[in-house]
Amino acid sequence: MESKGSWTVADAVDYNGLPADKSKTGGWITAALILGIEVVERLSTMGIAVNLVTYLMETMHLPSSTSANIVTDFMGTSFLLCLLGGFLADSFLGRFKTIAIFSTIQALGTGALAVATKLPELRPPTCHHGEACTPATAFQMTFLYIALYLIALGTGGLKSSISGFGSDQFDDKDPKEKAQMAFFFNRFFFIISMGTLMAVTVLVYIQDEVGRSWAYGICTVSMAIAIAVFLSGTKSYRYKKSQGSPVVQIFQIIAASIRKRKTELPQSIVYLYEDTPEGLRIEHTDQFRMLDKAAVVTEGDFEQTLDGIAIPNPWKLSSVTKVEEVKMMVRLLPIWATTIIFWTTYAQMITFSVEQASTMRRNVGNFQIPAGSLTVFFVAAILITLAFYDRVIMPFWKKWKGKPGFSSLQLMAIGLVLSTIGMAAAAIVEQKRLSVAKSSTQKTLPISVFLLVPQFFLVGSGEAFIYTGQLDFFITQSPKGMKTMSTGLFLTTLSLGFFVSSFLVSIVKKVTATSANGGWLADNINHGRLDLFYWLLVILSGINFVVYVICALWFKPTKSKDSEEMEKGKGFSVEDC
Repeated sequence: MESKGSWTVADAVDYNGLPADKSKTGGWITAALILGIEVVERLSTMGIAVNLVTYLMETMHLPSSTSANIVTDFMGTSFLLCLLGGFLADSFLGRFKTIAIFSTIQALGTGALAVATKLPELRPPTCHHGEACTPATAFQMTFLYIALYLIALGTGGLKSSISGFGSDQFDDKDPKEKAQMAFFFNRFFFIISMGTLMAVTVLVYIQDEVGRSWAYGICTVSMAIAIAVFLSGTKSYRYKKSQGSPVVQIFQIIAASIRKRKTELPQSIVYLYEDTPEGLRIEHTDQFRMLDKAAVVTEGDFEQTLDGIAIPNPWKLSSVTKVEEVKMMVRLLPIWATTIIFWTTYAQMITFSVEQASTMRRNVGNFQIPAGSLTVFFVAAILITLAFYDRVIMPFWKKWKGKPGFSSLQLMAIGLVLSTIGMAAAAIVEQKRLSVAKSSTQKTLPISVFLLVPQFFLVGSGEAFIYTGQLDFFITQSPKGMKTMSTGLFLTTLSLGFFVSSFLVSIVKKVTATSANGGWLADNINHGRLDLFYWLLVILSGINFVVYVICALWFKPTKSKDSEEMEKGKGFSVEDC
């Protein structure tokens, strides 16, 4: 007869705060209730992002570079706010409440956007080709910004908790449930890809052909339904207690190290303080020796409890294992910094590449492809690359090298190379498009939009490699208690990539603009030199790749029991995105 403990999950409770009963809580069916919110979040965020630049230029009458920066700032803020969502979930709210609150905020944002695109008072008067257009007023832009950044706030809160709360529904110590969790995450990535695919096809088509207010209204209603489905599982979910933010631990060790900066390190590490159980300890490393001073025992490091027991003050003394956990996070930073540039090139796919498409011939028979829907080739590239890697490359690599696939560092390197080639392809196509624009007076240039497919496909394929490589790297090379934080660190590369794009656009616009023309990034891209901006990104990406290789060779992975287990089961997945 099985013990009662085998029917409960050790580190989870049910809705009433009692140990979670496996037969009544969690599992695949319960986890599936969470997926609806993620699908709608992808549908809303990507559907807005890929087609927003055309709305800003054609309806709000904003310059090309300004429109691009609004889109990249919106996306950058969305990913940056993942840190806020993760902090609130870890320290105060828990994942369930965080998801419920931020999904509601996003629904409010898409609802406000539907209103902004519906009411004539919230957009400037219509103008025709060749006429001088009146740009949007400060009030109209303010209302639009409020709607966009409500969506960004909702997205940031959701992204940090959805996959984590999904994993909470499975007991990773139970082989059967561990297999179910792997199945869940495989379907999780497939479903969010389908959400993105619907966004760049169906939703973009509705925006262009039916009306943007209808499209954003559909997003609002869909999110309301998804929230209702999510809340219907309240009594069936498994809940895990918030463990607190690891940021505090990092600050404690930094503070202790600074306080003891003049203290000499002992000749042997056996004299450093360690109170972690033997099986959970992390082996001491010689890098970043300054941090080791936080584990040097000095007078006044211990405090007496009411029971007379001496315990260390965490702001004065930390164990070797806690110090090593912080070192592990520090080691991630060079790789973190050198993968930001990829997301800067990615930003061009949803801004300037969409602008390029809007000027080109997009007809297939009597059907005109919406400019924003060209990103369908981007999504297709991701899905094809994933399938090819899983079915062809991984079996071949395992047979040849005896490994289940490329390492995370190799995956990221491949992604960086593909994005660089993609930008080179984009520059060459733009040179061709500009040559046609100089000899044509038509609004729609006599050049096929399908010439843009290679740049979408190359950067999309690069994303498949770098996204999964980054995720695997930041999860397996971070301490167990800091995995939520490391996932947030990974997502900040996306955020900073978009912000770097905005910064480069602003600098290039300012430096290259003259009184005679608009420079490389003219208000009308037919009068600019977007190709030179793309070549600049190629050069920056090439330099960054060299630095990345140096950082990858310098990196020394720390092996712990947790990371070794994850390495054994490592595949090409996005389990914690």
